[in-house]
Amino acid sequence: MRQKPVVLCILDGIGWGRRDHGDAVFVANTPKLDELSADHPWTLLSAHGTAVGMPDDTDMGNSEVGHNAMGAGRVFDQGATLVRNAISSGEIWDSPAWKKAVQGQTIHLIGLLSDGNVHSHVDHLLAMIARAEADGVQRLRVHMMSDGRDVSGRSVLEWLIPLEAGLASLNIDAALGSGGGRMHISMDRYEADWDMVERGFAVQVHGEGRRFPTAVKAVQTLYAEDATVDDQYLPAFVVGDHHGMNEGDSVVLFNFRGDRAIQLCQAFDDVEFSAFDRGNFQKIFFAGMMQYDGDLKIPAHFLVHPPVINNTVTEQLTAANIRSFAISETQKFGHVTYFFNGNRSDVPNAETWAEIPSLRVPFDQAPQMSASEVAKAACKAIRSGDFEHIRLNLANGDMVGHTGDIKATISAVEHLDHCVGTLMEAVADAGGVMLVTADHGNADQMFGIDKKTGQYTDQAHTSHSLNPVPLWLFAPGAGLCLAADSGPQVNGTIAQIGGTLLDLLGLALPSEYLPSLIER
Repeated sequence: MRQKPVVLCILDGIGWGRRDHGDAVFVANTPKLDELSADHPWTLLSAHGTAVGMPDDTDMGNSEVGHNAMGAGRVFDQGATLVRNAISSGEIWDSPAWKKAVQGQTIHLIGLLSDGNVHSHVDHLLAMIARAEADGVQRLRVHMMSDGRDVSGRSVLEWLIPLEAGLASLNIDAALGSGGGRMHISMDRYEADWDMVERGFAVQVHGEGRRFPTAVKAVQTLYAEDATVDDQYLPAFVVGDHHGMNEGDSVVLFNFRGDRAIQLCQAFDDVEFSAFDRGNFQKIFFAGMMQYDGDLKIPAHFLVHPPVINNTVTEQLTAANIRSFAISETQKFGHVTYFFNGNRSDVPNAETWAEIPSLRVPFDQAPQMSASEVAKAACKAIRSGDFEHIRLNLANGDMVGHTGDIKATISAVEHLDHCVGTLMEAVADAGGVMLVTADHGNADQMFGIDKKTGQYTDQAHTSHSLNPVPLWLFAPGAGLCLAADSGPQVNGTIAQIGGTLLDLLGLALPSEYLPSLIER
């Protein structure tokens, strides 16, 4: 029998941590999550590493791969793995895009500088630099965005110092050209703040901005001038003799993840671009590490083919004419739609999408974000009887967790708990079922951990965690259980969420899917 409605509530960035003072999820007052743990079936699921398609189990999960895995019902190799393999095999250098790029008068490499392996990896950049020199490139500039989000808050010099020295040692004209923090320049997503992309365009394309003799000197100076600024928000700067890009140059964006790459691609590649004035912009050959949107063909030129995710949960629901409703606020809207649906931007026939605008303020100043509005709209959809499947993402645990502010993150988790309570009431009223889970951890680890001692450091931890995530089954009166209802034990992967949804909706699982987590 099909349960109606079946709700998937994704608590972005809510992992299962050490359950101590450094775990904002544990410290927060969460009566509704506690009720789910005490009175309803639950378990833990893996949400990082090979369990979601990353290269190895030291790699954090992230929202892109997490939603891909849930919506696919099984694991696909993700961007980090695909790029690593393409470099290892040499396939990347045989791509038409790379061969065209190295013919440019100057090749400009733009991307996030860290080893976070969520949007990029410094090893990929270093491989591109070495290959560019081997392919006869005579002039090369690197335009970096500092991270501080998938890695420690002030860690960019760990990669920048050897990078700048290494470029200077090459037998070609190679140097840093510009820089700035990832939340200040270039890496906006879902068109939330085009000003970010415009600021990046100014320093990268036009060479306009505060100038420093070296990138290392720029970062050191900016650190000294503002003790509160971390790598995410470093002001934009120009380095050395970079005075802009010229016709005949080429650009490669070396980030492999799509959500924070698409707008920069549009700024370079879209003939009818109008989001901001690009100034005296000459047409430049542009390529991405991957094609970030296969439906819209963004960008037109790319080095590595993205994963082909087929036979998704949404395809199964559409074929069965099951009506679905997907909702989130802007910051995670693409995850609960585009990424969940196998990297497809079109709205399926039987699916309705709703986007709630995100607040335009720093999230640590408004930790409630737009979660109440998302939950309210989801509850209305649950009670309406118009939909058999409702899917929502509540972004607070991740977006506030990334600020490193533990007090704000605790407040965010407590607000999430209230929202979960309203959803539980709506599901109970509608006689439905709800899965409450997460795409990866974040708010569950708010301090760095010393690799030698295993103890917390005094540094804020702003990146995702390697912790598993909870899965709670809320199905009052339905007599349903989880196959491994063992509380705080890891008993599967979030890729099994897809099959579990189909199972709850009365549909047969495709043979390639991982098994459902429901016990019959």
